[in-house]
Amino acid sequence: MNFAMRAFCRVYQFFFHLALPILPYREPERHTSVEEVPDILRRLGVRSVLLVTDPGLRAAKVTDGLEQLLAQQEIRCAVYDGTCANPTVENVEQARSLYLAQGCEALIAFGGGSSMDCAKAVGARIAYPKKSLDQLKGLLRVLRRIPPLIAIPTTAGTGSEVTVTAVITDRQKKHKYTMNDFTLIPRYAVLDPRVTLSLPPQLTATTGMDALTHAVEAYIGRSTTKETRALALDATGRIFRYLEQAYQDGGNEEARANLLLAAYCAGIAFSKSYVGYIHAVAHSLGGQYNIPHGLANAVLMPILLEEYGAPAEKKLRELALAAGVAQEQDSDHDAAQKFIAAIREMNHRMRIPRTLAGIQKQDIPQMAAYAAREANPLYPVPRLMDAKELKRFYYKVSDLRAVAFHPAAPHTPDKEAV
Repeated sequence: MNFAMRAFCRVYQFFFHLALPILPYREPERHTSVEEVPDILRRLGVRSVLLVTDPGLRAAKVTDGLEQLLAQQEIRCAVYDGTCANPTVENVEQARSLYLAQGCEALIAFGGGSSMDCAKAVGARIAYPKKSLDQLKGLLRVLRRIPPLIAIPTTAGTGSEVTVTAVITDRQKKHKYTMNDFTLIPRYAVLDPRVTLSLPPQLTATTGMDALTHAVEAYIGRSTTKETRALALDATGRIFRYLEQAYQDGGNEEARANLLLAAYCAGIAFSKSYVGYIHAVAHSLGGQYNIPHGLANAVLMPILLEEYGAPAEKKLRELALAAGVAQEQDSDHDAAQKFIAAIREMNHRMRIPRTLAGIQKQDIPQMAAYAAREANPLYPVPRLMDAKELKRFYYKVSDLRAVAFHPAAPHTPDKEAV
């Protein structure tokens, strides 16, 4: 990245950091049981609600209990269950049409980050009926209040139940874009571990690593606060302690509850302190190839952390101590390396691959451009990179790197592939 662009990014980030104390961030009202939802709606005076979920949860009857509770309380519930893994513009418009047709007054997002992002975007379109999602993407474009939104996460990863962010895929452009607005923070978050007990091991693993990515990127960035640092350290410690327990025993309610809290804490941390290039690159891969976001983050995380080098080592050491993988006497460099190695080892134990299949060489320049545009100047990363520099990470997570990099490069090709 040239000097002028680097200076612009750092000045932009500096003033955004100064503004943090006056930005209208708020936390949701937190609850611990789905049974509390009818009472919340009664307090709001809501008699008709749209439930946004996905086909897998509906088919598995995970939403049945809530639907029955609402029916017993004579609260009408329309259900949109078409949300796909990376929610699309089409998903949002279909759900919005159902919301309007059924005269709904509030939204319930029941599911993973996809359902919550879809519901947030529906709220944005309700607030701005004459604007397309393309016009609402970016930073601080949704200033009007959206309908009341209750978020019930069934995965412990995205933190979307507490964040300002919604990520939507434009299938025509093969691109993911983000909406970042304080009005998108759900008004209520229901952290009920019982709805996460049926989450399959592989989704438990990748969504947990997504939450770890949030905590790590929030912590190593240059716009942290005392609060976000404490939350990120707390989330990191919980994930290292409980993620593999939940992966091995999905019915472990204590582990599930701790992972939900970790995802919530990491969500607050990155909402205020932002993420970094791991997310920017992962978003472009999801938009282009529909690669699940948590999987992309898990594969990219050790590679990007190693690439940041010395500027990130002191903070990585502190994360390593919180995770219990380093000792006080370790140097910054040694502790950082232990932390990165621990992430790789945890990925391996949970059968997360080291490469991603299907990446095409001709797509890389455009994806790198999207990633750079998303990250710069907003993300306060330890070391700034432009699109040209970001291109190499697409090779490093794909089979293409075997021919794209000299064998003496730090990251030599892995035999393991997806």
